[in-house]
Amino acid sequence: MDDLDNQHSNDSLEELSDGSIEESPPLAPAWPTISDVQRVLRPLQEEADRVGKQVEQFAETLDRLSSGKQTKPQSDCAHALDLVNTYRNIAKRTVSHLRETHAPEKSKKLSRKLKSRIEESSAAPEHIRTQHKDSIDSSTTDDLDRWEQEEQTWHLLGLMLQVEYPSFESTSKAEARCLERPGEEEELHQFSSERSVWLRFLASDDQAWERHTVVEWLKTTARDSGQDIEKAFQDLETSADRGSGLWAHSWLHTKEAIKGQKRLRSWPQALAPDAPGIDDSLRTSNGTHSLITQLDPDAVTRQDRALETPDANFERATWLTCWEMLRRGKDWESIREWCQDRVEHWRAITIRGEPRHPIGHDAKTPPQTRPGNGWPSRALWRKSCALAARTGVMDKYEAAVYGLLSGHLPSVLKVCTSWNDYLFAHYNSYLLCSFEQYVSVHFPDHSPRGLQDGIGAFTSSMTGGRRTHSGNHLIKKMSGLTTLAKEAKDPFKLLQGSLIGRSFQNFVRSHGLELAHFQERARTATKHPLREHEATSIDYETALVKPDDYQIIRVIAHILLIYQELGFKPQSSEQDYGSETFIDSYIEFLSKAGKQQLLPLYASRLSPQRAVSCLGRQLPLIRDYGERQTMMRLMKQYEIDVPGVLNHQLQIIISERNSREFPNQDSSGFPNLSILDKQSEKQQSGMHTIRDGFIGEVITDDQKDLINGFQWYLLLDGFWEQTLATGALLYKYFLSNYFPEVADLSKEVRFSTLSREKTKTILGREVDLSIVYQCDEDSMLGYQNASSSHSQDYSLKGYMPSLQRHSEKEMYLLRRSQTFLGLEKLLDVLTALQHWQAEMKRKPRDSELSRTVGKKWRDVLKETCISLEKNLKPLLHGWLQDPQDEIEALQLEQIRNACLPEVILAYIMVLNYSAHYISREYLLKALDVGAAIAAKDSDVARCFAATRRMPELLDVLAITSKNMLVAEEIGRGNKRVSAKMALWSGKGSLSTAT
Repeated sequence: MDDLDNQHSNDSLEELSDGSIEESPPLAPAWPTISDVQRVLRPLQEEADRVGKQVEQFAETLDRLSSGKQTKPQSDCAHALDLVNTYRNIAKRTVSHLRETHAPEKSKKLSRKLKSRIEESSAAPEHIRTQHKDSIDSSTTDDLDRWEQEEQTWHLLGLMLQVEYPSFESTSKAEARCLERPGEEEELHQFSSERSVWLRFLASDDQAWERHTVVEWLKTTARDSGQDIEKAFQDLETSADRGSGLWAHSWLHTKEAIKGQKRLRSWPQALAPDAPGIDDSLRTSNGTHSLITQLDPDAVTRQDRALETPDANFERATWLTCWEMLRRGKDWESIREWCQDRVEHWRAITIRGEPRHPIGHDAKTPPQTRPGNGWPSRALWRKSCALAARTGVMDKYEAAVYGLLSGHLPSVLKVCTSWNDYLFAHYNSYLLCSFEQYVSVHFPDHSPRGLQDGIGAFTSSMTGGRRTHSGNHLIKKMSGLTTLAKEAKDPFKLLQGSLIGRSFQNFVRSHGLELAHFQERARTATKHPLREHEATSIDYETALVKPDDYQIIRVIAHILLIYQELGFKPQSSEQDYGSETFIDSYIEFLSKAGKQQLLPLYASRLSPQRAVSCLGRQLPLIRDYGERQTMMRLMKQYEIDVPGVLNHQLQIIISERNSREFPNQDSSGFPNLSILDKQSEKQQSGMHTIRDGFIGEVITDDQKDLINGFQWYLLLDGFWEQTLATGALLYKYFLSNYFPEVADLSKEVRFSTLSREKTKTILGREVDLSIVYQCDEDSMLGYQNASSSHSQDYSLKGYMPSLQRHSEKEMYLLRRSQTFLGLEKLLDVLTALQHWQAEMKRKPRDSELSRTVGKKWRDVLKETCISLEKNLKPLLHGWLQDPQDEIEALQLEQIRNACLPEVILAYIMVLNYSAHYISREYLLKALDVGAAIAAKDSDVARCFAATRRMPELLDVLAITSKNMLVAEEIGRGNKRVSAKMALWSGKGSLSTAT
């Protein structure tokens, strides 16, 4: 193969434009109408619908295979063949649909390709080489070409599976009946026909059967994707300046010239090439060559003379058609009929004798003309064909025909223009050479003695001195040819080559790792806004399997799944990772196409860890509640680690955010709350009011993704502790990055909703544990303190009767949710504070406070204060005092220090301010807060001390006391002042207060 790089290639025709056509002045662009838009969108919608149906058909077939795979032995590929044939039929239907649309463009493209083979001859006249130059946009047929390649790939896979894994139970044998491997039942003898010997050769030699399979596949691909033979020959006749019909055949122009010479010379017999003056008088029309003097087929080579140019082109077109028929696997009967219709019987006779042609023939065909009958061996005929291919022909296509029949490789390579042609030439030559060796060893009497001794011209090698290569080595050699450089990089050719060369495992490893590398670069670039330009600047041209080529990714992924059914196991971790990358990428495509219900099926074929990471990336894209329920059900059905997937999706979202990491021991992870507006002037209560919008309202998409990600846990049966721990982690994460998103989390995922959903599975009934939490706050606080040691004794003896009404399981679940509940209560307090601020902004004018408008406003403000007091109560004692480990203990302590002082100071301010409009009793509530903080067992005082805000607390309490005295003076004479009010003002006694 050293000189393969120098072989001829098919040069595409240059596109011409007629410069004589006067261009019209450009018109003003018209606005697109609705019909214009619909015309554009309709094919796009049809394409989307078609792809959607195809991926669903692929998945449905794969799911059926999975359900029955346990009953199939690994040594039998029948169940896998049925799947392959189903996929091939899907591709066939798609090809048929696309041909209805692109048939004219495809036909013109193939016609132009055939014409270029004729026109590459330097003898072709100018008008032939420039006619029919139409600018066909190949992009219009690219989709059809790729689907044809996919159909061919599925066909090849089925054939190679039959070679590698013999099957005896396939229900699809009818489709591949011509490739059923022959048996060895027939007993051979010295009078057996060569056809029988050929069948025994295929039955006994595994390598020969594999090569025969590939050759037959290459014939099928040429037949299915090529132009119709009759249409092709008509186009070639037109290009050769010929008409059609019986009268138009043979060498018309040369025959007319010979007849003219005979009339001039009055010569009744055939002209001799050495006749006097014949060289000067009998020449081609352009006067460059001497014409032949006789019309027999060998005249050109025997006399070393030429034909008229139109006849030479017609001769080439005829042999090109014969080559195409043999290349497409036409049997000799079909070729004979075609030649007979054109009065070219001699061509059919010269190419008769192929042992591969099927035995079946028309009953009208005489037995003596049937190939394989009447001759023990055709070895001498094949040697003669090889000799003719080397020296005795006038055209390279004639040589290629004889080379194909004899296995002479160099003569066939000269006409190869594609990857398939080169592969066909080599495998055909290897196969026939192996057959000759088989016959010479096992049936030496079938070969003439002269051939066995290698006499004379029959000593040349059929491969032209080239070494026979293995399939994998040959594929690699072909990829280095300059004539095949572009086609060899086509992903479908790479895939087909790996199947033929038995190197599919290496193929998925290398290209899978390359694909993973590009995907990781793209994902890394999208994580950082400053590097987003990298995502669009990544050069995918160097990738042979591109990340956005989802058709080839789909094909490779399903081939991998089929090999999994047959026991394919990666030989290394790299191979495992590379192969799974294709399935991972296909899952990503399905997610983008809106086929989320198919994701678990394909993820179940990945390793458990890869399935978790793959689905974890896709779940945030699913927002619909019904689709989430379906996804959870399917993940359970396919035995996927659902908790692992939910946890991983949150980790991915967090890792892609451009913010701090999850809070750690560093106190800077939780910035102090800033509720009070220290820059504003003090109000009539003597205190600063609340900042406008201190929680904030802007929530980014990735923050929303985190909340959506946590909502998945509502659909997860059980896993109480993991769900509550994850929710608490999100609360802490949001607190470390400020408030808009944390407020949204408390709205979207309430503990009451989570409790009702999960207790159905855990307790067997729906229970709202938030009601248990609120039933008796004092009893609950006592239970918290008693259970802070994490004792496994869940007995409630000794506690308040209100807690004893609930089961030990309920109380255990509640205890394990204290951190989540506490953080939710914090957000409820913050929300209530913001609502109070909003109500204060809606305060009527002082003149309206005594009217109906003012009364309604005071009622709303009072309800807001009641909600605030209710939610704040749990924060005053034992709040966030139930950590799971030392690290969480430090985190909770940081949250308490960052939040409690500011929240309590804001609450006291609210009570002071509200006392002016609702009741002076609110001042007493503020002083009660101070008393609770000053209590001996208070844990809140430590937060004020740690943050050095105790002086602020004392100041606001002092202001509260002053406000209370002022209020008492204003309300002097009001007999309804409570005893507690009188006590705080110094005018009552402890006995009256109690």
